[in-house]
Amino acid sequence: MRPAAADSATGAPSAVTDATLLSGIHVLVVEDDMDARALIARLLNDAGAQVSEAAGADEALAQVGQSVPQVLVSDIGMAKRDGYQLMRALRAAGYPAERLPAIALTAFTRPEDRRAAIEAGFQMHLAKPVNAEALNAAVASLGRPLAQCVQPQTQPD
Repeated sequence: MRPAAADSATGAPSAVTDATLLSGIHVLVVEDDMDARALIARLLNDAGAQVSEAAGADEALAQVGQSVPQVLVSDIGMAKRDGYQLMRALRAAGYPAERLPAIALTAFTRPEDRRAAIEAGFQMHLAKPVNAEALNAAVASLGRPLAQCVQPQTQPD
C-alpha cells in the first residue's frame, strides 16, 4: 500500500489521499451479517471505492450477472450457500480470477481454511476482525493493474 501523505501542520495522514486510494474501483461486498457488511462497505467507501452489497451468495450471483465488479470481498461462513460455494459457482459460470478477483474475509483463519479459500478460487484470504489497511491494500492490489499502481518515472530534461 502506498503511504498516505501527511498534513504538514499535524503530521496526520491526509484525508484526500486516504479517500482516493480505491477511487474508481467497484467492489462487491458479500456478507450475511448486516452490521459487518455495513462496516466493510464503510471502510471501502471511505477509501474511495464504489461499493455494492449482497446479503448472501444468491444475491451476489444475481448482481455479478448484471454488472461485474472489479473485486469481490466475501465472507465464508454464510447461511444457505457459503463463500466457497459462491466462489465455485462464479468460477464455473465463466468468471475467472483475471475477470473477477476475490478476497475471502473471514473468521476462519487456520492454515487449512486459507488453503480451502485459495482452492475454491479466492486470490487472497484476510482474517476478521477486519483491518482497514490490510483490506484496502488487498482491494487496491487486485483492483488495479500493476501499471496503474506504479507511478511513472519522469526523465530530467
